[in-house]
Amino acid sequence: MWQIARKSTGLQDSELVSKTRKASEKISENIYIVANDPSLAFYRVQEHVRKVIQPILDKRLEVIHLQNNLQGHCYDMEYSVGAIRGIENSEKFFRSIQELIKTSIFLKQQLKYEEGKNKTDKDSTNSVYKRFSAHLTLDFPDFSGVVRETSQRMETIMISNRGQNIGELQRSHTTLH
Repeated sequence: MWQIARKSTGLQDSELVSKTRKASEKISENIYIVANDPSLAFYRVQEHVRKVIQPILDKRLEVIHLQNNLQGHCYDMEYSVGAIRGIENSEKFFRSIQELIKTSIFLKQQLKYEEGKNKTDKDSTNSVYKRFSAHLTLDFPDFSGVVRETSQRMETIMISNRGQNIGELQRSHTTLH
């Protein structure tokens, strides 16, 4: 009995050994993969990061530069929109200015008309004065005697004071009666 059991166990043992070997090989292979795959994966990740970090940094700097430019353009747009709104709000002021200009033109035309009217009135008034002055005679007093008398006095003073100096001449002239 023991022999029969032994013979059957020999077959079973060799099968068991081969199955055990296969299982242990698979477990060993899985342990090797599990042990080495993460380090290989990390190596690949590190290699990938080294290759793309510089282009990513360049793109990041470009994006920051573009963002700053875009923000500046946004501020410019907001300023422009505010200016346009201010222009739209100033329309009533321009209308008021336009009305004032129209009024001033009208008043200037009225002034020109009045000046023209006054000029014709002055011309007619001047002719009235001319006609009136033609009939008037003006009697001015005769100053010729006074002038003659003064010149004679000056001559006598000059003749009598020829030898004296000019300061005395002036004093004597002022002291005359």
